[in-house]
Amino acid sequence: MGAADNQQVPELGGAGSHAVPRTNKFSSGKLTRLQMVDDEQRFSGFCKRRDKLSEYMQQRWGLADAGFDYNVVAVFGSQSTGKSTLLNRLFGTRFDVMDEGQRQQTTRGIWADRGTDAMPVLILDVEGTDGRERGENQDFERKSALFSLAVAEVLLVNMWETMVGLYNGANMGLLKTVMEVNLQLFGGSQGSKTLLHFVIRDHVSSTPLANLAKTLRIDMDRIWMGLNKPEGLEDAKLGDYFDLKFSSLPHKLLQPENFEQAALALRSQFVDTKSSEYVFQPEYKRRVPADGFPHYAEAVWEKVVSNKDLDLPTQQELLAQYRCDEIAAAALIPFRAAIDALRPRVREGEIVQGLGEVARTARSQALGAFDDQAARYHSEVYAKKRSAFVQTLDGELHALALNQVKNALSQAADTFSSQSHKALEKAESSDRSFSVVVGAVRKRVSTWFNDLVDSLTIEGAEWTLAAEVKQLEAMLDTITAKLREAEMERALKQLRRQAQDTLSEAVADRLNNPDEAMWSGVMAGFDAANAEAEQQLRRRMDMAEVYGGEQRSKLQRALRSGVWEDMVRALKEEVADQMVLLKLRSKLEDRFRYDEAGLPRVWRPSDDIDAQFAQARSAAQALLPLFSRIDTSASSTLPQPVSAAVGTFFPPGFDVERSLVLISASRQRELGKRFGREADALYLEAKRAMVTTQNHVPVWVMVLLVLLGWNEAMTILFNPLYLVLTALVAGSAFVLHNLRLWGPAVRAVGGLVNVANDHVHELLVEAVNRTDPGRNRDAPAEGRSRRQARSEEIEMDPLGDSSKDSSVSRSSNSSH
Repeated sequence: MGAADNQQVPELGGAGSHAVPRTNKFSSGKLTRLQMVDDEQRFSGFCKRRDKLSEYMQQRWGLADAGFDYNVVAVFGSQSTGKSTLLNRLFGTRFDVMDEGQRQQTTRGIWADRGTDAMPVLILDVEGTDGRERGENQDFERKSALFSLAVAEVLLVNMWETMVGLYNGANMGLLKTVMEVNLQLFGGSQGSKTLLHFVIRDHVSSTPLANLAKTLRIDMDRIWMGLNKPEGLEDAKLGDYFDLKFSSLPHKLLQPENFEQAALALRSQFVDTKSSEYVFQPEYKRRVPADGFPHYAEAVWEKVVSNKDLDLPTQQELLAQYRCDEIAAAALIPFRAAIDALRPRVREGEIVQGLGEVARTARSQALGAFDDQAARYHSEVYAKKRSAFVQTLDGELHALALNQVKNALSQAADTFSSQSHKALEKAESSDRSFSVVVGAVRKRVSTWFNDLVDSLTIEGAEWTLAAEVKQLEAMLDTITAKLREAEMERALKQLRRQAQDTLSEAVADRLNNPDEAMWSGVMAGFDAANAEAEQQLRRRMDMAEVYGGEQRSKLQRALRSGVWEDMVRALKEEVADQMVLLKLRSKLEDRFRYDEAGLPRVWRPSDDIDAQFAQARSAAQALLPLFSRIDTSASSTLPQPVSAAVGTFFPPGFDVERSLVLISASRQRELGKRFGREADALYLEAKRAMVTTQNHVPVWVMVLLVLLGWNEAMTILFNPLYLVLTALVAGSAFVLHNLRLWGPAVRAVGGLVNVANDHVHELLVEAVNRTDPGRNRDAPAEGRSRRQARSEEIEMDPLGDSSKDSSVSRSSNSSH
């Protein structure tokens, strides 16, 4: 803006006048005006300052967040009639004013600024008409006038009193052209009007303002009647699209005080919202949000400047695009309000009942609202905008419907899986096939899902839910396959449990009574249990409709390997270390302690105990190799050799050879050593019993003891004191012996003896000290130290110390 930015705006009057404020709180001390369109008809967005208007709306003017709470005022009139001066006086702006000494054009292009005192008003200072600089070229005049009508709610028509009644001087010809074009642009919509506020300057004559206003109104009506109105608007009236308002200002130089008062009164019409003369009425609103005004103004100017002859169809398309977008946005509000109320519930996984009806109603109402208002605009633009609007509606509804269907798919899959499991469990005891049971559940689930999809279908929408229906079928097929697989796995587990119960009992019975036919019996039990399980498996496969040969063979091999593993597990439990030792000891005892008739043996000196023990131990040890490995030769089911069963009888990769080994070689050696020690203990016990029966006291010794001890025995029996003392000693010894208290008793007696010795020693030391005080002064301390050391040596072991008790018992027994 150059030097013009620094130009000072003169005050309204003298020292006593009330000046219009010159400050703008958004300017931060800087000028806030912006040249929106330069004199070369370039919009501010076309040049280096592409985002300048948006920047000013946001930072300088503070209007970007105003929404619809702002107004636009433009000034229109001949050059050098004081338009910029008028705006500066009314709104406190700082537009350049004419130098009275030069009388040349000041405002070039279109300038914009915001009113002071936080007025939410955007003021457009438009280049004057009929200037000598442009001569007969009225192109910019028409474009700027049309632009002002398109974006401004109030158009100030600035003219001198002497211009009233003139045609060219009052710009009536230009107004006619602009009104005609404006009617064609906005004629289809009467949603907003434009206020033409005529400001008559230098009103110094005696002609009343009312008469001047009447003349201008007659001229405007005549212009309106002469317009080429579009089809359908032949009977339209001027008041349908324009409101006319008239004000006058005295001469600025001849009547400065009156001019100041009139300017302040005129300003109040733009400031005082409670005034009956307030100009910014709702019907003048352009309904352009403040943050979108830069784009809207740029788009309007682009359409205006791109047609030198003001091509009317282009302008209709411009307005149609804008209005259709506006109408669509308004129609979306109730539509989204209805849909958004249900959207959170759908997103949370709920299946909302009646969603399809709500969606259809909201869509119908939104389209009806759009068609009612937008159908009057350019047909091609309307058709395109309607198609885009329908796509927007259907896009949001499709997304919502897909979420609903997604929830339904999840619920259908869960319901089908759970109900099928329950139905299969109930039908296990019946002869109903898998397809009958699962098919009934699938039919119910599919019917429910299809009904839900039909309820979401919208007639006329370009989207369908056929893909989701196919997806459900694919999901049900997958779940059915899993159900069949789970059913077979459950059948295998049940059959294995049944076979395991049978085999466990048979294995325990055969291994607890081992003989040469032990493995024949075990394998016979395996063959019988496996045959019964395979028969039941074939029946279950037929019910589950498993007809594939390979799949049936795979399940049979899995069952055989499972039954085999269960049998091996039962065998390994029976041949655990303790179990094997128990079986070997039982076998040894059966052969060594009992005779062929099953009666217990009583060993006599004439019996060959060593030979009998050797035979019994050999028979018991012979069981250890028998238990160590499974012998499958007697099986009528397993192929021979057993390694050939892998891949035919058993699944491929099954390690059958390893499962045959129950006891490894190292375990056999260890168990043999442990059994040998237990057998030796049994042998020693038998030998000790035989020695005990041989070593008895001779009769003559017993007779000699009676004869020699008869007198002593009689003395004790007939003397009460001896008898009681003997009874006490014998009873105490009996109690100590049975309770294994000999050790604690001996230690207690020893402790008492030590205490007595210490006490006697102290008495002797005291006696010596009394006869010779200077001798052995440290003896008492030494005595106490010895007593303390001896007392610390006394330890009481627990009563249950079996080793010491047994040693004491043995010493007591030996003393006795």
